[in-house]
Amino acid sequence: MSAITTVHESLPYIDSEPTPAERAAAEALITSERALVPDDPHHALLPPAATPNFSPAIQAELDRAAAKQPLSAIDLSRYEEQDDGLPTPAEVSSDPAAARARLETALSRAGASATYLAGRRAHLALLDSHGRNAWLVGNWQLEGELRALERELAAARREVDVVTVERRAAQDGVAAELRGLEETWRRSVGRVLETEVAAEGLRREVLEQRRRMA
Repeated sequence: MSAITTVHESLPYIDSEPTPAERAAAEALITSERALVPDDPHHALLPPAATPNFSPAIQAELDRAAAKQPLSAIDLSRYEEQDDGLPTPAEVSSDPAAARARLETALSRAGASATYLAGRRAHLALLDSHGRNAWLVGNWQLEGELRALERELAAARREVDVVTVERRAAQDGVAAELRGLEETWRRSVGRVLETEVAAEGLRREVLEQRRRMA
C-alpha cells in the first residue's frame, strides 16, 4: 500500500477535523508538490534492482517456458509401452550386426521401462501405506504454524491498541495546556502585528513632520 493513501493512527487526537475546503486545499498543495518530483518505484533505502545474469542454459529454459514450448530434454518414449523390436530370423541371417544392434536397443529400452515401473510400483506402495499419515502430519504442522502466526498477529494488535490508548490519553492529558499555549501564541502574534502597525504609523507621522519642517 502506498504511504500516500495510508491513514496513520498516530495523528494528533486533539486537533479538530479539517473542513472539506481545508482538506481540498491541503490535497491540492500535496499534488502540486508531488508533481515536481517523479515517483520512485523503489524504496529509497533499497539497493537498485540487480541485473539478471543467467547462464545460457537457464536463459534458454526461460525462453522456452516463455514461449510455452514443451520440454524435450527427456525422452519419454522409453517409459511408454515398448514393442518387442526383435529381428526376424531372416534379418539375423542377412545382417547379423544390424540384428545385434536392434536387440541391444530393445534390451536397453526394456530395462529402462522395467526400472521405471518397479520404482513407480514401490512409490505407489509407499503412498498407499504411509501417504495418509504423511498428509495428516503435514496438515498438523501447517496448522501449528498458522496458530503461531495468529498468536503473533493478535499480540501485535494488542500492543498497537495499548500504544494507541496510551498516546490518546497522553494527548488528552495535555490538551488544555496545548490549547492555552496556542491561544497565548495567537495573542502574542496579534500584539506583534499591532506593534508593527503602530510603528509603521509612527514612522509615517515622523516622515510627514519632516516634510512639513523642510
